[in-house]
Order: sequence, then C-alpha cells, then structure tokens
Amino acid sequence: MLFERPIPGDLAVLVSVRLPTRGANRAPGGTDDGDARRDEFRELVLSADLLCAAEVTATRDKPHPRWFIGTGKLQELGDVVAATGATLVAFNHELTPAQQRNLEEHLACRVMTRTELILHIFADRARTHEGQLQVQLAQLTHAQTRLIRGWTHLDRQTGVGGAGGRGAGGRIVAGAQRGAGETQLEMDQRMLIVRVRQVRARLERLRNRRSRSRRRRLRSRVPTVALAGYTNAGKSTLFNALTGSRAPTENRLFATLDPTTRRLGETAREVVVSDTVGFIRDLPVTLVEAFKATLEEVAAADLVLHVIDASAPDAHALREAVVAVLTEIGAASLPTLEVWNKIDRLPGQEAPCGVRGDADRVAVSALHGTGIDELRNAIWACLGLDAVTTEIRIPAGDGAFRAWLYRNGEVEGERVDAEGTLTVAVRLDRAKLDEAGRRQSMSH
Repeated sequence: MLFERPIPGDLAVLVSVRLPTRGANRAPGGTDDGDARRDEFRELVLSADLLCAAEVTATRDKPHPRWFIGTGKLQELGDVVAATGATLVAFNHELTPAQQRNLEEHLACRVMTRTELILHIFADRARTHEGQLQVQLAQLTHAQTRLIRGWTHLDRQTGVGGAGGRGAGGRIVAGAQRGAGETQLEMDQRMLIVRVRQVRARLERLRNRRSRSRRRRLRSRVPTVALAGYTNAGKSTLFNALTGSRAPTENRLFATLDPTTRRLGETAREVVVSDTVGFIRDLPVTLVEAFKATLEEVAAADLVLHVIDASAPDAHALREAVVAVLTEIGAASLPTLEVWNKIDRLPGQEAPCGVRGDADRVAVSALHGTGIDELRNAIWACLGLDAVTTEIRIPAGDGAFRAWLYRNGEVEGERVDAEGTLTVAVRLDRAKLDEAGRRQSMSH
C-alpha cells in the first residue's frame, strides 16, 4: 500500500547486530538472549513467505551513524548479496531513513527494517475490515517518518551542481530544485495527515460499536475472558479447545491477526472468550497504537488468560515481554491466569517448576486436550462462577422458578413428594445460587 511489499519467495539476507545488552534484553540469570532474538527474526522472515539466503551477524558498541553496521561488515554484506543473488536485505533492527537509503544505494537492493517486515506480515494476514484499517493506520504512521525516501528521484532533476535549478536564459538558480522538492514533500505530508485522520475516525466508529457490545454484555452480566500471549504460543488452538470453534491455526508467527469472539463451550454458563493478536518482543509503537482498539478487548476483560509456550527455551523472557505490553495497554492490574501450554513437548509432560498446583497457573496441552478441564474449573473460580450442587424445594405450581433453574443451572434430577412439592437437584455457580435463594424465599 504505502511501501512496496516483497514478493513471496524472494531471497533475503538477514542481518542481526549484537549491541550492548540492556536490562530489557537479558534473559533470566543475566544471559544475553541475542540467539533467541535471531531465531525469532528468522521465523518472522519465513512467516512473510520469504526465503533465507544467508545470515550476517555483527557485534558493535553502538550503531554506525551512516550504515548502522561497520564498513568492513558492509563490504561482507555486499559480497553475500552478490554471491546469493538476494533481492532483499532484512535488518533485525530499526534504521534511520538516512541509513536505510544509504544501504539501498550501496547494496543496490531493497532494505527492510524489522517494523516494515512485521507490517508486511500484518497487511498480508488482515481479513476483517477493522484489521485492515488497523494495518493501514500503522503503515501510514510509519510512513510519516520516512517520506523523504519517496522523493529521492528529485535529486536527478538537474545535473549541474546537483542542488540548483535553471532560471531564465539557463542561469542556475540556487535552491530552485530544493524548493520544488520541499513543496512536493509538504503536499505529501498533508495528504498523509488527512488520511491518518480519516482512518482514525473510521476506527473510532468501530471502537464505539465494540464498546456498545461490551456494555450490552456488562448489562447482561456476561463475563469476558481474553486470551493474550506471545505470538505462536498456541492461543488459537487453546481458543478452539475452550469454545469448540474451528479458528484457523498455523505453526508460524502472527497466524491470527483479527480478533475472534466465541462463547465458552459450557452449558448454562455464558462466558465470552476473545482471541487476540499475539505479542512480540519490542512490539513497534506504531502497531501498539494502531491495534489499541483490538487490544482494548484485553484491557476490558474480566479475566486475562496469559498463554505461555512452556516448551520455549526462553519461556520466562517471553512471559516478561507480554507483561510489558499488558502494562502498556493498562491491563496489568486485571485478574490474570497463566496458562502454560504445549506441555506435550516436554519430557514426560511435566509442567514447569512452580506451575502445577499454583492457583494462578495451569499447565495444559491445548493440542491434545490435556488439562483443559482443570483450566475451565480455574476460569470458573477466577470469575466467581465455580458451581456447587444443591437441592432446592419448589412449591407446587411455581413453574416459573423451575424454568429459571433449567435456564441458569445444570439440573441433575428432580422428585415430587406427596404434597406436590418439587425438589430439584441442580448445579449452580455461586452468584446464581444466591439469586436462587432469594427466589426461593419469595416463593414460600
């Protein structure tokens, strides 16, 4: 849309630079998680349907102001691009517009940043109208900082001096070309500002519609459970296991982009479950801003299921990355239940230390259904919907109370005594049990 998207199957050279480790980039125990970040970047490239031709790594104290990488590594990168015939170089970092332009001119091929790669994946995966608008807003916001890259052709309008234009009689007028370039750039900036305003307005209308739906659920006292977690942690598979849905699932990053909402698959207990976009390390600010409407489903939930890939070697670091995003969207204080998924990939299906038996953590295998019943019970407990079985006596003729029990509970049996009084054995959550007690006292 706003920048040329790579063609599926293009050969790409991946570049990762190890910079001084900061607190946010350290795994538990103080080790550098650079290897995990490179593995994740490789998965991002594959998720974008690109082919990895080669990988170039470097270590620097700070980025080079002109190239990001050093001049020696730049020469090596050029040789790798030439040898592999790659048409794309993908950096696992953010580049300044000048660095990106310099690299493209030197390497004579397309250069993409990490943010642009994620934007490409999102643009390819968005299916709903809201998802496409959110991607469009992220692209527009990103493009506003890089408009100058789109107008480098202006440098070739004049040959003499490179910075002037021709006046009357062929006289070189200093700054004429520069003035025209600035005018075009300003026009494009205004167009982008207008377009951003339009997209934001359309998203705001959708946001208001979503808010009205949430208010209706609140009025009808329908609890909401939101699935959140690192991308590819198995959220969609867990969503299907809990709701009985058939949402698409793939073993790649950002397989699910558009939010999906379904009723939790359990009779007599109406609970809504929402599956949302997965998080990632250093989620670009433009994406967080653009997807706030979707992420509000998490922030407005009664319970957050934080899904964690228990089989990931850096599971605890991924957990912290998700907690950081939850904090950013104002959801860190919500009741949260950690769901350590994919225990089928662990030796003997043993849950990580401290998970099993913890009231705030449940170990499951969403793919094989292991621990799903325990997870449902934990959800009921967190929502205050854990049910108990009791016997309720209903006077003869009070059919309305009997019908209410069938609508709001799980009737396990009933019997009638000689006086015609009906005794119903019913399973109710605690909130409904209190209401049933009030109805019973009114019927006597």
